[in-house]
Amino acid sequence: MCGRYVVVSSVETIEKRFNVTADQMAIDFKPNYNLGPGALAPVITNNDPDKLQLFTFGLCPSWSKKRMYLFNARAEGDGNAENNPDYKGGKGIITKPSFRKPIRSQRCLVIADAFIEGTKDEGLDKPFVVYIKSGRPFALAGIWDTWANPETGELVNSFAIITAPPNALLQRLPHHRSPVVLRRSDELRWLRAEALNEVTELLEPYPAEDMNAYPISPRIKNPRNNARELLEPVGERIVPEVDTIVKNRLGLQGMKD
Repeated sequence: MCGRYVVVSSVETIEKRFNVTADQMAIDFKPNYNLGPGALAPVITNNDPDKLQLFTFGLCPSWSKKRMYLFNARAEGDGNAENNPDYKGGKGIITKPSFRKPIRSQRCLVIADAFIEGTKDEGLDKPFVVYIKSGRPFALAGIWDTWANPETGELVNSFAIITAPPNALLQRLPHHRSPVVLRRSDELRWLRAEALNEVTELLEPYPAEDMNAYPISPRIKNPRNNARELLEPVGERIVPEVDTIVKNRLGLQGMKD
């Protein structure tokens, strides 16, 4: 995952979809068409599953001596260096120093309407919007932590998005990773699970048949660019869709409420 995604649903829409209430900070959240590391983003944590909060994208472990921005966490950890889509090995995330505590007790739903991926060789010089056909917003599997700035004492809540090998749709871009998109039926399970095997079994690629993607302008590469026009398609979808779905495409009508 390239570390960019899209959150443009209204706070009211997110509250209704996830049955939560926004805290004071989250109430003022504005649509973000190019959300990247360092930005505040809406999440729902296992500690406060009824509340929508804003955390910083880019996890900083509580033990770190300086600010870090770990925006992705590989489900396989150091395993699967080749990003084999058919990988069946262990979930090494449970042993990584930065992630072994959060994966056990500090998980969150990362709210998204779509995510941005570049191709394996060209990166965000050839970007695509990837979306879920069955609806938005949806939840990505995240982990969070709280870091205390040693100089100011400020507490920083931050998160990382867990990634998995690419499904068949991501392979067609081609891209070598994908964020873990949670099925709606698994969202509360992700927050509530206590057994580690129940957690790790959710860290799998999302079904490709419920995903699609289309190319957009490389202007998305500049993190200072943030406008709906960035999501306008510059080519055809990876998988053709019927007319009733075309009317809802993200780059035109779909990315506004």
